[in-house]
Amino acid sequence: MKSEAVGKNILEVEVTNISLHGFWLLVGEMEYFLPFESFPWFKDARISEISDVTLVNDQHLYWEKLDIDLNLSMIQNPDSYPLISK
Repeated sequence: MKSEAVGKNILEVEVTNISLHGFWLLVGEMEYFLPFESFPWFKDARISEISDVTLVNDQHLYWEKLDIDLNLSMIQNPDSYPLISK
């Protein structure tokens, strides 16, 4: 007998606040601050664009209107992902 999936994925994402310096993102029970200095793609974005974020899976976030993909590792350790193009 095969087990059925119970319930749905309750891990969600929400932008909880936006300031001149960055924004706060609640993923499940963890809140992260994304400073515009480290994540410059969001600096000139509209509130509606920043707020429209989808949690693709437990590690992958996608902002469709901005065409931005980030994983939680990038948010937790932005210094490990320099913004330098060669």
